[in-house]
Amino acid sequence: MCGIAGIYYLNDEARVDSDLLVRMCDAITHRGPDDEGQYGYKHMAIGMRRLSIVGVESGHQPIPNEDKSIWVVLNGEIYNHLELKELLLKKGHVYRTSTDTECIVHLYEEYGERCVDYLRGMFAFAVLDQRDGSLFVARDRLGIKPLFYSVTKDKILIGSELKAILQDAAIPRETDLSAVDAYLTYGYIPAPLTIYQGIRKLEPGHTMRLTRRGAQIEQYWEVPRTPDYTRTEEDFCEEFTALFEETVRLHLMSEVPLGAFLSGGVDSGLVVAFMARQSAAPVRAFTVGFGGTTGEYLDERPYARLVAKRYQVEHRETEVYPQVGDILGSIGDAFDEPFADDSVIPSFYICQEARRHVKVVLTGAGGDELFAGYDRYLGLLLSQAYEAIPWPVRRQIVEPLTGRLPTWTRSIERLRRFVASAERDQALRYQRYMSSLDSRSRRNLYSQAFRSRMPFTHTENLGTRFFNRAGGVSLVDKALFQDLKMYLPDDILALSDRLSMYHSLELRVPFLDHKVVELCARVPACVKMPMGRKKYLLKKVAKRFLDREVLEHPKQGFCAPMASWLRNELKGYCLEVLNKDNLEKHGLFDAEYVGTLITEHMSRKRSHEKLLFRLIMFQLWQERRN
Repeated sequence: MCGIAGIYYLNDEARVDSDLLVRMCDAITHRGPDDEGQYGYKHMAIGMRRLSIVGVESGHQPIPNEDKSIWVVLNGEIYNHLELKELLLKKGHVYRTSTDTECIVHLYEEYGERCVDYLRGMFAFAVLDQRDGSLFVARDRLGIKPLFYSVTKDKILIGSELKAILQDAAIPRETDLSAVDAYLTYGYIPAPLTIYQGIRKLEPGHTMRLTRRGAQIEQYWEVPRTPDYTRTEEDFCEEFTALFEETVRLHLMSEVPLGAFLSGGVDSGLVVAFMARQSAAPVRAFTVGFGGTTGEYLDERPYARLVAKRYQVEHRETEVYPQVGDILGSIGDAFDEPFADDSVIPSFYICQEARRHVKVVLTGAGGDELFAGYDRYLGLLLSQAYEAIPWPVRRQIVEPLTGRLPTWTRSIERLRRFVASAERDQALRYQRYMSSLDSRSRRNLYSQAFRSRMPFTHTENLGTRFFNRAGGVSLVDKALFQDLKMYLPDDILALSDRLSMYHSLELRVPFLDHKVVELCARVPACVKMPMGRKKYLLKKVAKRFLDREVLEHPKQGFCAPMASWLRNELKGYCLEVLNKDNLEKHGLFDAEYVGTLITEHMSRKRSHEKLLFRLIMFQLWQERRN
């Protein structure tokens, strides 16, 4: 696991600024505190910071091929590298190291840009090819590892984090208003956008070749979109169990201590169960809980303890209290752009605790997106039934009744959102499920000076492009496709990567092995959640490995009790950060409207915790940016 950086000059006569490359690498030292390295050739150069996991002694990067005409830097892990090594040795390639990184440079020699087709793992890498003067860059299929780039008139920069690219003073810092509106709508900034107009994210499953003609981006992998109706539930369960066992075994590849995050849910419980089945020593697992005023929040620690007891896990619990103002600045530093999934708070603390004991952690991320674990999927199914209610009844009775309900609980808020979005087409309806802000609220949020400049339609199109691309499958299949393409990489995996690497900890996600994803994507939605039973198929698999209480307890999700905290322990902090003077420094938001949101939330008239937390994190980013 590493952080990587690169520079490519478009001018034939230009030579690499080695000081800039060093600064880019130094800016991401936290991603790789164990080692560093750079290599330059004429107009291009690559560099890295290394967190040593595999090939600890011999894995110094960049790594060359036999004649040193091709060099590679890798951020990630290639889980099938031993299998690839055997193949490449038979083809006459000579290995100098025991690290997984080296397989890439030999695969590139053998197959060129199609080398990505052979890789099983999480990765973002750059190959410097002296033979034709190009730089080849790739990001893994699901977007587990990040990659940013910036194209200017004279050069192209790449980096594992925004802060690496921002080491170049020539990179424009103008705020991208499309990114601002997307952030406030979704709580994160979807690819290819970043908060800066001059920097973009390379999307998952894409490669980029840099030549003097510029950057050529191509897609090399796609999530399957054709459900297989020929196989039975039992067929899928049997195939998934065997494949997942193999995948977890591959993810245990390490020369350093590793562990697991254990939330008390099915996904992480299954990961721990399969780890325990293949580990000689007890699995080390880490769980987080919350203190303070938690409101509706369900404590899942008792269920985590059941898993830990069953598999004789070395179990550590961390309790988080709502004095979190001190860490929000650090969280902002980890992302370099606004990010406001409130899972950042428990994630920060559990990564901090895990790093004291291990260097690698496996997680259950991806299970909900593969097996339909979210309420919004059920909402889509119910919306089809709701359409059958006569329009006058919906308009004259249901809508007025729900409109009068105070949204101070999560359930009522979801009900109102469901009814309000029912008249939209299917793609836009799902975007509304994904957002805590409707178009009217977004318009009211911005100041008069910015309201007319905000690209409201563009924000919704970020999601509908995926929903509609899924083709003629069921609504739930379309939603699952969108989540695998946008929500998962740009929210869940971005959070996992930045906060773990901030603590120099590697996170692995066996559910997102691309072979597992390809299998699950072919399971029809009607098999994954028959009669609206969320995560039915995964729970059927898990019955052999987890206690009934773990399988049947209500889903909580890995998030903080933010609604209660903002009304109680964090009330003063919220009022301070979102005061009128702070908001008017940049002039983006209508201070009076924000004040109304705060008043409604504190009085329990409405529940605005998601939007208030997004505004807080935006303000913190703005202050640190300045």
